[in-house]
Amino acid sequence: MLKIAKFTFCMFGINTYVVYDPVSHEAVVIDPGMSRQEEFDAMEKFIVRENLKVTHLINTHLHVDHAIADNWVSRKYDVPVEAHEDDETLGLIIPQQAQRFGIRIPAEKVEIGRHLKEGDVIKIGSGELQVLHVPGHSPGSVALYDKADRFVIVGDTLFEGSIGRTDLMGGNHNQLINAIKTKLLTLPEGTTVFSGHGDATTVGRELKMNPYIQ
Repeated sequence: MLKIAKFTFCMFGINTYVVYDPVSHEAVVIDPGMSRQEEFDAMEKFIVRENLKVTHLINTHLHVDHAIADNWVSRKYDVPVEAHEDDETLGLIIPQQAQRFGIRIPAEKVEIGRHLKEGDVIKIGSGELQVLHVPGHSPGSVALYDKADRFVIVGDTLFEGSIGRTDLMGGNHNQLINAIKTKLLTLPEGTTVFSGHGDATTVGRELKMNPYIQ
C-alpha cells in the first residue's frame, strides 16, 4: 500500500505530493512548489525522517507554481524531470511565466528528462501510478492514478466543485471537460481526488455536485 503526504506551499497555495512505499522507501515527488527556505527544509526533513529514496520527479503540468522547485529536486536527488512532452514549451518559459505573475524569486527554465504518455506506469516499490493524459488546463496535463489504493492526483484539472482554468497558454475548455468526463469521472466513485490546490474530493462527489460538468 502506497502512502501519500501532502504539502501546501505559499506560492498560490500549491499542493505538492510525496507518494511513497513504506516498505522499500522508494518515493516520487509530484509538482514541487517550494519557493522559500523553510519550504525546502520541510521537504528535505520529511524525506530524511521517513528514510526515503526519491526515484521519480513528476509534474502533472509545467505551470510555474507546480515546477518552481523542479531543478532543486532534480539536482538534489539525481532524478530527471518527468512530464508530458506537450508541456515542453511551458517548461522552457518558466522565467517568463514567473515574470507574468509578478514572482520575484529566481525561476529557472525546466527541461523534461523523460516524456510521460498515456498508459505509462510509474513503479514505486510494490505500488504503481498509471499516467492518464488529461489535456485542457495545459496541453500536457497528466493525472496519476493508483488503482490499488484508490486515489488519483490530478494537478489543476479537477477541483472540489470546480475545474481548472483554461485561459492560460495552451488552455482549451472543451478539451478539459472531455478529459475530465472520459478519464477521471469514469474511475470508481470511491476514488479520492487529490488536486493541485485546495482540499481532496472524490470522483463520486464531483459526479453529483460539480456544476461545471453536469
